Amino acid sequence: MTATTAETDLAPAGRHPQRWLILGVICLAQLTVLLDNTVLSVAIPSLTRELDASTADIQWMINAYSLVQSGLLLTAGNASDRYGRKKMLVAGLALFGLGSLAAGLAQTATGLIAARAGMGVGGALLMTTTLAVVVQIFDDTERVKAIGLWSTVNSLGFAAGPLIGGVMLDHFWWGAIFLVNIPVAAIGLVAVLALVPESKAVFSRGTTPGPPVQGDRPDLLGALLSTIGMTAVVYAIISGPEHGWTSTQVLASAAGGVLVLAVFVLWELRIPYPMLDMHFFRNQRFIGAVAGAILVAFGMGGSLFLLTQHLQFVLGYGPLDAGLRTAPLALTVIALNLTGVGARLLPKLGTPGTIATGMTLVAAGLAAIAVLGGDGYGGTLLGLVVMGAGVALSMPAMANAIMSAIPPEKAGVGAGVNGTLAEFGNGLGVAVLGAVLNSRFAALAATVAGAASLPAALAAADGPAERGRISDAFASGLQTSQLVGAVAVLAGGLLAAMLLRRAGREDSPRPAA
Repeated sequence: MTATTAETDLAPAGRHPQRWLILGVICLAQLTVLLDNTVLSVAIPSLTRELDASTADIQWMINAYSLVQSGLLLTAGNASDRYGRKKMLVAGLALFGLGSLAAGLAQTATGLIAARAGMGVGGALLMTTTLAVVVQIFDDTERVKAIGLWSTVNSLGFAAGPLIGGVMLDHFWWGAIFLVNIPVAAIGLVAVLALVPESKAVFSRGTTPGPPVQGDRPDLLGALLSTIGMTAVVYAIISGPEHGWTSTQVLASAAGGVLVLAVFVLWELRIPYPMLDMHFFRNQRFIGAVAGAILVAFGMGGSLFLLTQHLQFVLGYGPLDAGLRTAPLALTVIALNLTGVGARLLPKLGTPGTIATGMTLVAAGLAAIAVLGGDGYGGTLLGLVVMGAGVALSMPAMANAIMSAIPPEKAGVGAGVNGTLAEFGNGLGVAVLGAVLNSRFAALAATVAGAASLPAALAAADGPAERGRISDAFASGLQTSQLVGAVAVLAGGLLAAMLLRRAGREDSPRPAA
């Protein structure tokens, strides 16, 4: 006898009559979570001054949120499937609101770090549950458009975080950037309780042959192992640029995380009630979507990391002006998803064709910035718009492919996988493309000033001519790393499309003999 699951939904079958209103509520909750990934960066001077925070304190204020959130994504998704997505959505909003209140009223750096960690728990519940609810309330004909709108919030959060933080700090003290979350969380709580239907997986014992699905007992050890392993790996990725990729701290964290995740995989394979069914990874459609999701996040995370340096160090813009000039990327994604362009193209091109087209555009945008962006903003603007078009096509298609490859009763775990891939991809993009940049710049600038970083090299330069050569070396390093990112994204898009197309052929019904 093996454990089996079935999906129960207390809402009427088919399309939920208030699905678009529910989607709006979900996106509002998710936007608040995403804003807090970036909004704190503009408050660093105020926090340093008013809380007497050290550099290490500031780093933990930023990283506590993302570390806790990324480490809990799989566990949060599993909990939403098991205990009810509406319940977890309510719990996430409540925890996020309470954490925001504690952060806004914190009097010490330690208190703010602890509050940010609490917000990360709520954020993990919200990030996984929102996508799982979208899958439940929309049918196949509207799901891609709904996921596209859900994905748009990611771009809006990236673009709006620093701008909203700057406006708030111009008029209020630093705590206001957290307290503004409270009315949003309260509105979200009321709306979720009134509108969102409950859905969860119901567990029963059956005799159907095949791999086990999820049992009637929670996988507590699996949850612990996945949380520890993922937190350690993400910490290594986050701290690598600061401490050095070969430092003992980074290598020990990465090795420990990988070891714990390996134990997690072995544990999930041997128990009859895994939180993450490893048989998913035998599904070529799932593997193709996973490869594409990691590499588009790789290209996005790495390219945006390089882009901010390109705008400030090569084109000479200040931080606020540089931030404003990245907005066309997010605005292009928002415009195309709101108009439903990707949702209309997907049935015509198919999922493999849509992903291949989208990621080719992302690669072309990166290449345009590398080749045309060195002499002025015009080439960079072109590259940003092309990248935005590619992201608008590829990201919803890949999220839909991941969720479609996982049974509906595992929608929460699917959302956790999707969020985890985005975290890993972004971190790897910053790590790998940043390493290419530093290696190329060090090779070119070492003969000039003997320094491996741009500020140090410029400070050690002897005269305007030498500073010019150093700036040229940095620009060359940026160009090389952007082209490496373009090649990686293009290869990833083609690989994902190939795997998805092959999986589609294998899934197609064969004519009877």
